Amino acid sequence: MKQVLLIIDAQQELIDGNQNQPGVALKEILLDNINKVVDKAMASSVPIVFIRDLDVAGGEGPGFQIHSSIKVPEDASIFDKKATNSFHQTPLLEHLRQYEIEHLVIMGCQTEYCIDTAVRTATVIGFDVTLVGDGHSTATSIVLPAEQIIAHHNKTLHGLDNIDHFSLVRTSEEDIFSPIHNDYR
Repeated sequence: MKQVLLIIDAQQELIDGNQNQPGVALKEILLDNINKVVDKAMASSVPIVFIRDLDVAGGEGPGFQIHSSIKVPEDASIFDKKATNSFHQTPLLEHLRQYEIEHLVIMGCQTEYCIDTAVRTATVIGFDVTLVGDGHSTATSIVLPAEQIIAHHNKTLHGLDNIDHFSLVRTSEEDIFSPIHNDYR
């Protein structure tokens, strides 16, 4: 099965925060787990795609870039987006179809926005998805602490079903590049 590691909005200012917005919760764990999965992807020859949000740091400067603690392989693809949805008006879907990708492993920020949207959209347009449950994060909202938002989405998105394709939530410790979706079909 052809697959890709999709890392969404893992940008310096979004993760660390700025004078107006807090950074994400469990930042060091997130960064460690992203790097762990990047290493696994590289060892398995799984291509890596980074998505950057043009709203972060006004779409420029160091704050806009992929977080400096994240390993970015030279052959990684990087696409910019204007919307919450990584597939909206970006070359992402065309890129995935060009390489006949069937399985997406998704990580990044922010859980209730771009991560949730990517998982749901990917299953609707024909991909199986593995969401790395300890590989996405968000900031605390006025309603819920970040940890509850993350836990809620891990529970809600595990087994999310769109007829032929669905998502599973697994941890960075698991062999996530050996998809287990067919075990549940």
